[in-house]
Amino acid sequence: MNQPNSKPEDHRTRVGLARREKTRIRLMRSALAVFAEKGPDLPVIDDFIAAAGVARGTFYNYFNTTSELLVAVTSQMSDEVLSVVDLEVLKFDDPAVRVTTGTRLYVRMAREYSAWGRFLTRVGSARAVRGKLLDTYLTRDVELGVSTGRFSVDNPQAIRDVILGSIFYGIETMLMEPCSETHVEEMMAAVLHGIGLTKKEAHKIAFMPLVETGPVPGPIFSALTEKHR
Repeated sequence: MNQPNSKPEDHRTRVGLARREKTRIRLMRSALAVFAEKGPDLPVIDDFIAAAGVARGTFYNYFNTTSELLVAVTSQMSDEVLSVVDLEVLKFDDPAVRVTTGTRLYVRMAREYSAWGRFLTRVGSARAVRGKLLDTYLTRDVELGVSTGRFSVDNPQAIRDVILGSIFYGIETMLMEPCSETHVEEMMAAVLHGIGLTKKEAHKIAFMPLVETGPVPGPIFSALTEKHR
């Protein structure tokens, strides 16, 4: 007996999922301008409904609160940045160079796109990156450094947390306080030295020439205007 043809149902499922993702991205892109104009604490759900041109029920199909929407926007933008950063990171075999290059590029973009950088510091690492690409890629390179003996600290989680803490506090410092133009490089030199590299080598790696990556692609960053950076 022939099995029923499931192709029409599969097609409808794919179309439905694509439509749902399109609406979700639309809400996040609209929210970016609202957050940039009003800050992360002042907007109310009506602001996002008006900006996206959707019904209230549609909003609640995707997000329960404005805080949840902020986390979604921040996390999506972080993953879009990492899709660019990791291409550069993987050009190197040395895990010390990898974690340093990734950190420097990530912080540089958070400073260049300061609206996103402020979102990051507002949301925090626990909600913005835990389990996301930054966590995944950084853990990958830290574990490589530990397993090959490149790093003298045996606990990959400890190293990961030190670097993540440095990233988020470093972004906040660079956005909110007077600091050196080489703040992130000096920060990473200290981290590398702390996990086993000599002071001289740590400094050399931290101050390596950094590639220019150009604009960040992706559905959220592509909607970011100069005004909302």
